[in-house]
Amino acid sequence: MRVISGTARGTKLKSIEGWSTRPTLDRVKESLFNIIQDNIKDSVMLDLFSGSGAIAIEFLSRGAKKAYLCEKNFSSIKMIYENLERTRLKDKTIVINKDYKKCLDIMQKEEIKFDFIFLDPPYRADFAVDATKRILEKNLLKEKGTIIIETDDEKRELLEIEDLDIKIDDIRKYGRVNLIFLKKQ
Repeated sequence: MRVISGTARGTKLKSIEGWSTRPTLDRVKESLFNIIQDNIKDSVMLDLFSGSGAIAIEFLSRGAKKAYLCEKNFSSIKMIYENLERTRLKDKTIVINKDYKKCLDIMQKEEIKFDFIFLDPPYRADFAVDATKRILEKNLLKEKGTIIIETDDEKRELLEIEDLDIKIDDIRKYGRVNLIFLKKQ
């Protein structure tokens, strides 16, 4: 796993082997950033199920102003800090060692709004839709903000998202991985 572009381009990132984390594939990451590249500069983003921190690091490497990384797994938190040190991007981040619900509560209390929120929860967990509901209830997206969901079950996610006050802006499929882009109505 490596940083694809920007100031930290080519830096190898650490990843935990096993079932607890599932890094976004480089080809999916590259496609994702090709889609949103024009809107990254000076953005503020939240990587809600951070894992290794690779997505937030890619945002920062490409010009995001600030990244919030939320991860409840302590081993992953240690790895995130190692990856931030390797890329020299630690000063642009806030790492939160909490579950996603508590993290979203903190963001609301601190009145932080995001240009991008990336959701890549464990597959087969129903966290993405619940997190999206909470993000909308807490009004954590900026006016032109985007929620990006990485999932292996596009149909399940889309069925449950239908009832939310959010627009499906784009859907991309890469093998078994789907990226769903959501925008405020």
